Amino acid sequence: MDENIMNCPMNILAHTGAITGLFQEKITLEEPFIDLAMRFSHIPGTSCLLSGTGLDSARYHILATCPFLILSGKGKTMQLKAGDRVETITADPFHLLRQVLNHFKNNDISFIEPVSAGLFGYLSYDLKNHIETLACTTMDDMDLPDLYMAAPGLIVITDKQENTTRVFIPERSITGKTHVTDTLDFFNRIRTAALPWDDGFTSGSDLHANFNRKGYMAQIDRIREYITAGDVYQVNMSQRFDTGFSGNPASLFKALYQKNPAPFFALINARDHWVVSTSPERFIKRSGSSVETRPIKGTCPRGSDPGQDQNLRHQLAESPKDDAELSMIVDLMRNDLGKVSMEGSVRVAQHKQVEGYANVYHLVSIVRSTLDPLWDSVDLIKAAFPGGSITGCPKIRAMEIIDELETHCRHIYTGSIGYISFHDTLDLSIAIRTATIQNNRIFFSVGGGIVFDSDPAKEYQETLDKGKTLVETMSGSPSPKAQEPMAWINGSLVPLCHAAVPLSDLGVQYGHGFFETLKTDKGKIYFLDHHIRRLEQAWTRFFPQPFPVLSWDRIIRMVVNACNLSHSTAAVKIMATRGRRSQAPWDHQIIVTARLYTHRLETTGKKGLDLVTFGQPRLTPLAAHKSMNYQYYYLAGLKAKEQKADESLILNPDGSISEGNTSNIIFVKENTLIIPSSPFRLPGVMEEQIKKIVTTWGYNVMERQVFLNQLNEFHHVIACNSLMQAVPVKSIDHRPLETDTALCNAINQALCLVSP
Repeated sequence: MDENIMNCPMNILAHTGAITGLFQEKITLEEPFIDLAMRFSHIPGTSCLLSGTGLDSARYHILATCPFLILSGKGKTMQLKAGDRVETITADPFHLLRQVLNHFKNNDISFIEPVSAGLFGYLSYDLKNHIETLACTTMDDMDLPDLYMAAPGLIVITDKQENTTRVFIPERSITGKTHVTDTLDFFNRIRTAALPWDDGFTSGSDLHANFNRKGYMAQIDRIREYITAGDVYQVNMSQRFDTGFSGNPASLFKALYQKNPAPFFALINARDHWVVSTSPERFIKRSGSSVETRPIKGTCPRGSDPGQDQNLRHQLAESPKDDAELSMIVDLMRNDLGKVSMEGSVRVAQHKQVEGYANVYHLVSIVRSTLDPLWDSVDLIKAAFPGGSITGCPKIRAMEIIDELETHCRHIYTGSIGYISFHDTLDLSIAIRTATIQNNRIFFSVGGGIVFDSDPAKEYQETLDKGKTLVETMSGSPSPKAQEPMAWINGSLVPLCHAAVPLSDLGVQYGHGFFETLKTDKGKIYFLDHHIRRLEQAWTRFFPQPFPVLSWDRIIRMVVNACNLSHSTAAVKIMATRGRRSQAPWDHQIIVTARLYTHRLETTGKKGLDLVTFGQPRLTPLAAHKSMNYQYYYLAGLKAKEQKADESLILNPDGSISEGNTSNIIFVKENTLIIPSSPFRLPGVMEEQIKKIVTTWGYNVMERQVFLNQLNEFHHVIACNSLMQAVPVKSIDHRPLETDTALCNAINQALCLVSP
C-alpha cells in the first residue's frame, strides 16, 4: 500500500465535511476591490488576487477568506488545520494535495468559473525536490513551508470584463444552511463597517544583498562556462535582498498596486509570514481540458521620454538574444505540457508579443494545449513545475547549477501563487517580483535568464531594474536611519556586518579564544584594568604569542563613539581568537564591539532574578576563564528561559553550587558574604569589587562549598556581573527567597563612586 495512503488524513477531512452545494449572490461594491480586500486581510489564510492592467490575462479580482481548512508543510511533514484541529501527516505534498482536491470535488454541483471553491495560496520553488532528485547546497534560513494552501469559506470575485461582482460560499455536509447565513452576515458586516485604519508600513534603511556586483557578475561568468561546456543553454540566476519591515503588509500590497499594477498581484496572509507579489507572468491556467502558459523572457527598462521609450521597445522586439532566449523557453514549456496533453494539441498561440509595464517591457509568448483526461491538475503542475522561464534549459541541469551558484533557498521566489479549484480549474502565476515578510524583515529576489552572450554588467543592472518598483515603494516610507553598528578588528574600524574572522582560525573551529564584557556609561569605562588583566591571564596561559600592547581605552571609546553610544549605557565586548599560526607573523584576531545595554530588571520589570539549576553539572579548567567555547553556558541560559527563569545555576559534579551561566553568585548570612568554592569558576570582576566594598562596611567574606539543601541557612542571595552589577535573587528552582534590595542598592551606589 502507498505510504501516503497509509497516512491519509481522513479524520480531519471528515471533520471539515464534503461540499454539498454552492451559494452564490451578485452584489454591488461601493468601494474599490482592493479596499474590500484590506478589510479581510488580517484573517490568517486570506488570499487576494488582483488583476492590474488591461491585458487579456488580467480579468478577475479575487478575495478568498475565512478558511475552513489549511494545508501546509515542509519536506514530507505535512499539516492539515481545520479550526482548532490540527493533524500532522507524513506524506508527499503533491499526493496530499491531490487527496484534498479529490475529497472536496463534487461533479453534481454547477461550479462557476474561474473559481467558486478550491485552494488558494502558494507552492514554493523548493517543491522541485519532490519532483526531481536534486542536490541541496543552499541555506534555508527562513524555514518556511514548501506549500501553503487554504480552502476559503468565502470567495468574492469581480469580473472586470462583465463589471459584475459575485459572492460564493461552499455549503458543506457538516455545516448546514445556517453556516451560509452566518458567513454572509459576517461578510456584509465587515464590508459595510467603517474602513479599518491603514497603519501603513515602514522599511529599514539597511538593504542587504547576498551578492555584491562583482560576486554576481562572477556567477554569470560561471554560467557562461557551463554553457560553453555544453551543460546548458540558459540558466536563470537571481540574487536576494532583505531589509527591516514594520507595519501592515497589506498596506505595502496596496501601495505597490497603486504604483504599478500587474496582471498577477497577490497577497497571502499565512499567519506567521506574508507574501506580497506583483508578478506579470502566468505559469499555468487550466479551464476544464484547456491549458495555457505564458512564459516571459526578455526585459528592458522603459524610456524617460516617448521617443526613447519607443526605441527601447523596438530594440527588445528585434533583439536576437531575447528572441533566442524566449524561443528556448517556449520549446521547454511545449515539452512540459506535452507530457500531460492530448497528442498534437500543444501549439504556440502567440510568440514574442511585447507587454509594457511602468518600469519595464517584457517579451511574452502564449502556449496552449488540451489536457489528456488521464491526468488531473496535480499532474499538470508536476509536469511543468517550476516554470521553465525561471529555471533554464535543460531544466534539471539548470536547477542543479542554480543550487550550486545561489546562496539561499528561493522559497516562494519563482514558485507559484494562485488557486487550484475543486472543479478542474486553476490559475497560477510565476512568483517573481515577490516579497516575503517574516519577523520584521522583508525578503525579495530578482534575477534573469543567462545565455552565452549575456553581458554580466547588464544582467546585474537588469536585476535592479526589475526590483525598482518594490525598492522605490519601500523607500518612500523608510524608517528613521539607524546607526550602523561598527566594530574594531585588528586595527581597523569597520561596519559590524563586514567584520570577519577566517574559517581557518582556531577560534572559529574550536572556540579557542577568550572574551571580556564590560560596561560604559556616558563615556565612563568601568573596571577596564581588571578586565584586561583577566584577559591577559587567559591569553598568557593558552596563546603562544605575547599579549598585545594596545590603548584599550582609546579603542573602546572609538567603537562606542562610532556606534553613537557615548551618551548611553553600552555593553562592550572584547574578543580574542587564537588564529592558526604557531610563529610570527601571528594571525590572531582582536575584535571590539559595542551595543546599547538595558538593565535586566528594567527589561523584565522584576525586582530580582529567578534562577533554576541546570541539569548538566560542569567540570572544566576553561571555567576559570571567559572562553569563547561558550555553548554550555548558552544552552544553560536557554534552559532557564524555557522554565520561565532568568538565569541557570551551574553545579559542580558533586552537586555543589558554582555560579550562574552569566553571573557570580554570592550568599549572605548575617554580616558574612559566602562565595561558593568550586574547582574551576570564573573570578568575577564585579564579585571582586563587591568583596572590597562590603569589607569596608564590616562584613566578613569567606569561601566554602554551598549545596542546594543549605539554602535555608542564608538570608539573601545576590547575582552579579559587570553589566548588571549586584541584583537580588528572588527564587531558586521556583522556591521564593527573601530579597535584600537595600543591600544591592547600597553596593551599586558605592560602585558608582569607585574609580573605574
